[in-house]
Amino acid sequence: MASVEEQLRVIRRGCDELLVEAELAERIAGGRTLKVKLGMDPTAPDLHLGHTVVINKLRQFQDLGHHIQFLIGDFTAMIGDPTGKNTTRPPLSREKILENAQTYRVQVFKILDAERTEILFNSTWSDALGAAGMIRIASVYTVARMLERDDFGKRYRSGQPIAIHEFLYPLMQGYDSVAMKCDVELGGTDQKFNLLVGREMQKHYGQPPQIILTMPLLEGLDGVNKMSKSLGNYVGIDEPPAEMFGKLMSVSDELMWRYIELLSFESLETLGRWKREVAEGRNPRDIKAGFAREIVARFHSAAAARRAEEDFTARFRGGAMPEDMPEVSLPGGGEPMAIAQILKAARLTASTSEALRMIEQGGVRLNGERVSDRSLRLGPGATVVLQVGKRKFARVTLG
Repeated sequence: MASVEEQLRVIRRGCDELLVEAELAERIAGGRTLKVKLGMDPTAPDLHLGHTVVINKLRQFQDLGHHIQFLIGDFTAMIGDPTGKNTTRPPLSREKILENAQTYRVQVFKILDAERTEILFNSTWSDALGAAGMIRIASVYTVARMLERDDFGKRYRSGQPIAIHEFLYPLMQGYDSVAMKCDVELGGTDQKFNLLVGREMQKHYGQPPQIILTMPLLEGLDGVNKMSKSLGNYVGIDEPPAEMFGKLMSVSDELMWRYIELLSFESLETLGRWKREVAEGRNPRDIKAGFAREIVARFHSAAAARRAEEDFTARFRGGAMPEDMPEVSLPGGGEPMAIAQILKAARLTASTSEALRMIEQGGVRLNGERVSDRSLRLGPGATVVLQVGKRKFARVTLG
């Protein structure tokens, strides 16, 4: 294993908070292989690059020689994580959860080493608790402590309903840490309350409290909102190579550095060198292309990444798309906007009916990729290149 300081340097990269670093250093210095946990509820069938920020950190722990516990929250998914929600989430069926869980297993092994990863399902111990066990766990935390959580507190003060089962979510996530006897738990910054509950639950059950590491929430392609499928600002890890490459090349030069820090496996030394080279005049587009190749190769193959770059070069730099296309800003009122409305408002079509007809005929492209979904909506803050036919282009930014 690397030295304590070398390990901490890798672990700190890109993280938002590390609680408590001194405790982590002490456990690493003890020479014991740490149990490092990441739990994800399979509430949707596909992962995007925003999800992989914390999975990448898990891979770094794995490369440092620690034991990785990837937890699929098939039990907690039936409760529904209330984090950041202002309404009670509808429950998912067990069948849908298990279907999504299978795709998660396939997708995470594009990042983690399958042979060195322990996959667990929290229904294993949660189902066995029964009513009496759930009551014992519920007795550990008070309602007052639950209302300290920001989203619960806001809903309570505004008179919005909070269902009793929602309080069970952080408790059951915390009990997962007890059942797994984990040393470190990872999560996004929005999961901090839940992770702290796990730390307190371990103390209650006489275990050493877990160290907590939170990772930032990755901005989407618009550079404003959190990456989200509902906002259309995401890069899915199962998307075709050319589409993935094109989306990453559309990221702004400023946002590019954040993506590289959180998503690339290149060293901090290499990242520092690239920043110096750009400051000295190197075109940041070259760095961006290298990063896009890395990501496409990770989720597809090196050959697919090369073909995607060649295709992108042919379409965007080979004269297929003009450099001086019109720049259009559209007020969207902070809500996603339908693609047909965008095409009309950008004056690329005379009407929404013409826009829908062009989509059906295959004559509309978004960032170089043919649009086939008439119901496609783009989120506020997104900047995209739209093409209608062979000669109509516009770079459109949604407000």
